Formats: sequence, structure tokens, C-alpha cells
Amino acid sequence: MFGGTFDPIHYGHLRIALDLFEDLELGEVRWIPCAHPPHRGAPTASGEQRLHMVRSAVEGERAFVVDDREFRTTEPSYTVNTLTSLREEFPDTPLCLIVGGDAFSSLDTWRRWQELIGLAHIVVAHRPGWALPTTGAVFDFLEPHFTRDRRHLQQNRAGKVFASAVTQLDISGTRIRQLIAAGRNPRFLLPDSVIELIRIYRTYR
Repeated sequence: MFGGTFDPIHYGHLRIALDLFEDLELGEVRWIPCAHPPHRGAPTASGEQRLHMVRSAVEGERAFVVDDREFRTTEPSYTVNTLTSLREEFPDTPLCLIVGGDAFSSLDTWRRWQELIGLAHIVVAHRPGWALPTTGAVFDFLEPHFTRDRRHLQQNRAGKVFASAVTQLDISGTRIRQLIAAGRNPRFLLPDSVIELIRIYRTYR
């Protein structure tokens, strides 16, 4: 599960997902755009626009699947609820929740965060040289679940924390939105198909 607002989706997201798909020998990467972010303001692009952009960006890549389940409810998009829904659909399948290093360090601010490890493995996608925290509430609770053996992700349906170094491209949705608002060309930061949708929707101008 790779969740996010994807406002817009860009090559930084796509490269991380492909790295993890190959490095961890995943069955798929399931993109789940966040419909109603509970921890931040409303995204600039509408939910329908962001979902369309994600579908356009991953089209043709067999490793990627787009999941719109968070758009089928009016409830805030809490990760624990989304994982619970996925676990009901795939009761015996190993599931991995992909989070960034910063998000992992602040996991204790998430709703019912202690329940996440019982629903899925937590895969921390981080830049080379980053290390898992060794103090704090997140470490204290999850330290028994840390593993360096990626095979544990396939041998267990949930319950492990695995850190994986990925290609970190210095691209952000904020910067892309700023470029477009300033009338500059965002090409080579995100797929051309997404740029075309942004042009059609006149998003971020």
C-alpha cells in the first residue's frame, strides 16, 4: 500500500514505488490516493483530478494497481481504516504499508497507530544513510518488530518493520505547484500524461 495525496503524483513517488517493488519482490504496489486527508488542509486538486492523474501516471506498468477505496466513503482517510478494509479483502496475504522516514518517526501522531503493525508490515522507504530512530514512543513500541531480513515480509502476513533505502529524487508536489502557478514548465518532474491532465484541468494556476 502506497498512500498519499499525490497533489500531483510525480517521478519521486514513482521511482520509490518501483525500487520497492523490485527490491522486496512485491506482488504489486497498490496506489491509494488519500481522499480526505485528516492531518493537513485540503489538496489543491480535487479528488477526482488526483485519482485521474495517478491512473494516468501508472498506466502500462504491470507492477502498479490503483485503488480508489478512500473515495467510496465520506469518512476521513485514516490509514488504520484503509488497512482494515484491505485486510478484510486479503485476510491471509502479506501486506506492506509504505511510509517515508519522516512519517515513520511521527507515526505516534496517527490515529490508532499501534494497530497498524497487526494489520500489515511497515516498510520505511528512506534515503541512503538514514537510520531508524532508537528513542521515542515509536521506537519503544515497534522495536521488537524490527527485522533486517526481507524474507520475513513474505513469511508473515503482518508484524514486521523493515527499512529500505530507495532512490530519493529532490522533487516535491509543493515545488511543482509553485512552478505551474508561476507559469513555468514542470516537464521532467512528472509524467507528460499528468502534465497534460493538469493543462486540461487548469489545476495549480
